[in-house]
Amino acid sequence: MTITQQPRIKSFETRLFINGEFKDASDGGKFDLASPATGEKFAQGESSIFFHKQLKIPVSSQDQTLIPSFSPPVAEASVDDANAAVAAAKAAFPAWSALSPATRGSYLKKLAGLILESHAELAELEAMSMGRPVSHYVESYASAQSLNHFAELGCQVLGTTSLNTPGFVNMTLRQPYGVVGAIIPWNVPVYFLISKSAPALMAGNTVVVKSSEKAPLTSAKVATLVQKAGFPPGVFNIISGHGHISGNVLSHHMDVRAISFTGSGRTGRLIQEASAKSNLKNVILELGGKSPAIIFPDANLEKAVEDTKRGIQFNSGQVCMANSRIYVHDSIASEFIEMFKKTFSQVKSGDPLLPETNHGPQADAIQYKQVQSYIEEGKKVGKMILGSEPSEHSNGYFIQPTVFVETPEDSKVMKEEIFGPVVNINTFTDEDDVVARANDTEYGLYASVYTKDVNRALRMAKKLESGMVGVNCTSPTSAQDMPFGGYKASGTGREGWTVSIENYLEVKSVFIKIDDE
Repeated sequence: MTITQQPRIKSFETRLFINGEFKDASDGGKFDLASPATGEKFAQGESSIFFHKQLKIPVSSQDQTLIPSFSPPVAEASVDDANAAVAAAKAAFPAWSALSPATRGSYLKKLAGLILESHAELAELEAMSMGRPVSHYVESYASAQSLNHFAELGCQVLGTTSLNTPGFVNMTLRQPYGVVGAIIPWNVPVYFLISKSAPALMAGNTVVVKSSEKAPLTSAKVATLVQKAGFPPGVFNIISGHGHISGNVLSHHMDVRAISFTGSGRTGRLIQEASAKSNLKNVILELGGKSPAIIFPDANLEKAVEDTKRGIQFNSGQVCMANSRIYVHDSIASEFIEMFKKTFSQVKSGDPLLPETNHGPQADAIQYKQVQSYIEEGKKVGKMILGSEPSEHSNGYFIQPTVFVETPEDSKVMKEEIFGPVVNINTFTDEDDVVARANDTEYGLYASVYTKDVNRALRMAKKLESGMVGVNCTSPTSAQDMPFGGYKASGTGREGWTVSIENYLEVKSVFIKIDDE
């Protein structure tokens, strides 16, 4: 089957958003985008300024109904552009941080409404750039919720007071860092853009966001909404490009005082190293995972099958907390595996722009080749029971749902993050043994256990080395009011509605000597 996409969107923003204005890269740098569903380029050619001039469309007021179904390449932020974005944020910081929380919050509320209005367009842009099916796109709703939540949180940024030192009234002040950098991933870009920016902005910081070169379109669309919401110039900057250029600048920049990153462990280590070599900026890292799901004999088997299938299929397996390892008690293993195989094989893959599609391609050729290499490795050491047949699609980067059983615990596919729709199912008989196997990884982002025994569930939750544990549920299930983050190589720091704002505030102690006479 050959996929031919027919997007409704005729044009989209591809430029950098710096100091309240859209502009091409200062050195003319740009990169093309190809559809992961078809392999065909859809953002390429001349620069965006040339493109709009040729169509005689003012840059500041584009009429999308007049623009044909092609678009210019994406602007690649240069070192100078990244520096310009930081400089703009630094200049905007004093005035922004001096605003009342209510005033800062009003901008976030406007942006929330605009994001909801743009849901269909954001969904389509995500499908076009990284293959996320429009049927599964919910990030606009989650992002609007986060914006509205943080918009009301400003007045909760409070210090403490103390009379415990005789002759003194002491207090703490919680103040913004200044410029915050956010480097976001390609798998859920809008959600991470907002979940990092919203608390940073409400704390009084200004922000520079770097989107991923794999999925820059929704971030650029959000930039148009930031401009429409009326944010003061320089407060909220959004640039696109590759990590070794603009991401490297943000990581080393002496004026960036805090940086939040979600992505690979390799890049996270480089950012941590850059912080140490520059100004010891505060670093928040949300990295990879190799999340286990453990199924006991008393579990609701149908629910466990459906949940774990969704946990590895969601976003074509391109999720940091996907339950890529499943441990099933030996007494129910054959039944679970048969049910899982049947359910997992029934996904509807195809054009991510179609509402009936629930399984899209891998994000690009690099991801496709990486997942395929793991599958080939798995064939050497384990037993493949699903996925050996070729994709029904003759173009694009589609990978069939894949299941391995009887895979050695020390094998590459059991130890490393695959980031695709590939799952290993092994069996166990002893509780302590399965805990040891589940914990035998450098990752510790998400773990889950399925059992009706509450004592067992709580024992397991305490023993599992993971930042998040689901009981009778699995990823991507989480809660907005609970911290999100991992143990070990899965990251440092925590994010979420109740904790994120802490990441972007310094604490200052003030000692006031009182003359009692």
